[in-house]
Amino acid sequence: MSDIKRIAILTGGGDCPGLNAVIRAVTKTAICKYGLEVVGIRKGYHGLYHKDFVPLTLDSVQEILSEGGTILKSSNKDNLFIYPIRDENDNIVRDENGKIMYHDVSDVAVQNLKEAGIDALFILGGDGTLTSGRDFSRKGVNVIGIPKTIDNDLAETDYTFGFDTAITVATESFDRIRTTAKSHGRIMVVEIMGRGAGWLTLHGGIAGAADVILIPEIPYDINKVADKIKADFAKGKDFAIVACAEGAKPKDGEAVVLKVREDSPDPIRLGGVSHVVADQLEELCHNEARATVLGHTQRGGVTTGHDRVLSSRYGYAAVELAMQGKFGNIVALHGDKIGYASLEDVIGQKTKNVDPNGELVQMAKALGICFGD
Repeated sequence: MSDIKRIAILTGGGDCPGLNAVIRAVTKTAICKYGLEVVGIRKGYHGLYHKDFVPLTLDSVQEILSEGGTILKSSNKDNLFIYPIRDENDNIVRDENGKIMYHDVSDVAVQNLKEAGIDALFILGGDGTLTSGRDFSRKGVNVIGIPKTIDNDLAETDYTFGFDTAITVATESFDRIRTTAKSHGRIMVVEIMGRGAGWLTLHGGIAGAADVILIPEIPYDINKVADKIKADFAKGKDFAIVACAEGAKPKDGEAVVLKVREDSPDPIRLGGVSHVVADQLEELCHNEARATVLGHTQRGGVTTGHDRVLSSRYGYAAVELAMQGKFGNIVALHGDKIGYASLEDVIGQKTKNVDPNGELVQMAKALGICFGD
């Protein structure tokens, strides 16, 4: 414990409700309980490479508990182990075939930590960010990981912070969209984030009283979805709400890709499936259909009370883990207890997905919700 005097925090990947609450909890616990010095690294691994360090004090974190986003900024394009080569004008260098050229600059980051006198590095991120965290741990950096994603798809932890806030936003959106659907007698298809996991769509769809829920784990038959809606219309209902995960895919089909970002470690950007589904249902049901993409609204705004508490628990537990010398681990929620798991065990595992035969799906089906299967 006496070896740790100065710690650093960075946030990587997409922003997420609760990040500021974690930063606050780590900073306040480190200073108030252990008298440590705390440094913030801005813009994730980009800041670690370029030495963009700022002091974190009790004053600087005092009013950030409820704020969404991250006061440290973030980046989802900077893997220092596979980093784009740039020329003297900061342009990305490509080979003769037009492919981006990469090199490993992780040793520069390690040296930057040593020169700054940082004894432990707290990394807040999802699978990609924590993969680099594991790799820095292998290089001898004292790493503590804190799992972050609104998708709730990380292995080894029951819930991630930000998930509750995203569900709350989705639920409110369904409540608002329902009034328009009822007023105009429309089919409204609401596209929800989550990549290859359907947790957000499943929870949001149930909470928002959706008639149909389409998730990646259960490939759908659009004709069965249409049959469900037409059957409801035949009984006198004149509108329908469809909760559609961005990674939903038809049977014998693939997820809809919005674009590919070549300069990103995670290049595939899903999106647009709601428009495909809406067009198909309009034709099959002979009823006007509209698509709404919630997108980044789910990641922004005020953090819910549940996520503020969970984030604070994660931040506090991360400092305790570091002071016990248990580096190379992430903090994790197991039941109602905060524990930890090895980065070596977490990274590379299959993501945590919805069980198509699980209790939530079976309950939803019992309520009359169609999954298109």
